Amino acid sequence: MTELAIADRDTPWPVTRIICIGRNYREHAREMGHNPERATPFFFFKPATALLAHGEVFTCPWFSKEVHHELELVIAIDQTLQGANEQQAREAVSGFAVGLDMTCRDIQREAKAEGRPWELAKGFDGSAPCSALQLGRYRNLEATDRLTLTRNGTIVQQGIWRDMIWSVPELISELSRYITLAPGDLLFTGTPAGVGPVQPGDQLVATLDDFCELSVTVAEQLSA
Repeated sequence: MTELAIADRDTPWPVTRIICIGRNYREHAREMGHNPERATPFFFFKPATALLAHGEVFTCPWFSKEVHHELELVIAIDQTLQGANEQQAREAVSGFAVGLDMTCRDIQREAKAEGRPWELAKGFDGSAPCSALQLGRYRNLEATDRLTLTRNGTIVQQGIWRDMIWSVPELISELSRYITLAPGDLLFTGTPAGVGPVQPGDQLVATLDDFCELSVTVAEQLSA
């Protein structure tokens, strides 16, 4: 079973699935060449092997020459939801964290150009670094504000999570129309503008105010 550490607790959080949202901040949609108008959110999955804990080393995959960081607010769900309304969605939030959706941008571009799925670009081992989970309900999340990512001490990505095109309750409610959400699901909610490449030796530090912190060292590529 895949598990995520819980802040100030000895017992970890059992992870059921990693569900990721695409294009949920207008400026990021623009920087990727897409129309930022509000549209039904699309989602994709990462496998359990994608999860990488705070302090662990991120190893660049051998098959990509352009790995990008994508800073994200991560939401934990502790209820089964199907066709939930927004109030039910709020009540299902049981914790939050800060994470990175590491992306092989060159592989993603190639897959898009050929009309193929791009799971390989998003779902490789270690592609979902995530801080320890801060337990709390939606009202506790509302006490937080800013997501920040530094690369070697320099801010490269930041944003206010409330600036999402689809809010957290809206995302959860909308997702539950298509799939049954389950206790243990982690939802990566999209990235603000400023995505960019990483290189071996980089030190990445992601924060959600003073509530959550994720530190990741980038290592050399694995050989084929």
